[in-house]
Parts: sequence; structure tokens; C-alpha cells
Amino acid sequence: MKRKRPEPKRGEIYQHFNGGYYKIVCVGHHSETGQRMVVYYAMDVYPIEPSISPLDRFMCEVDHEMYPHVKQKYRFKKVKYLNLMFKS
Repeated sequence: MKRKRPEPKRGEIYQHFNGGYYKIVCVGHHSETGQRMVVYYAMDVYPIEPSISPLDRFMCEVDHEMYPHVKQKYRFKKVKYLNLMFKS
């Protein structure tokens, strides 16, 4: 299956359709099935524990029938600039 979007790269930031921001650790494959996987972590959760998702799921479009209120096209969209505001 040819993917329309480029694979995520180490260090890139993506926003989930629910609003969370995630940093890419790497893209690899499952050792037994060969399935491409994305390793990433939430930028606002401590301690940091990576999450792993199938690449196709990470890159897929939002199911707008299940989430009709969501305007974002993809589950995760690449963010060019992230301006984090911290409250003291």
C-alpha cells in the first residue's frame, strides 16, 4: 500500500486530534511480523514512557463518523513550530 504522507522522522513533533503533542523517537518494524511501527512519547506526561503504534494507524485519517466534532483530517498531524506556554 502506497502511503500519501511521508514517514515521521526522529525529533519531529505531531499533534493528535485530541490536542496532545508527541515527539517521534523512531520508526522501526515488529521483529516477527515486519509491521512498520512508530515509537513516540507524549510531551506533557512524566515520567516519559514511549508509546508504540502501527505506522498505518499513526498516519491514518480520523474516523469522522466516530468523532464528528473533530476537524483535523489525520489522527496525527505534523507540527512545524510548537510554542509551549508554561504557567509558573
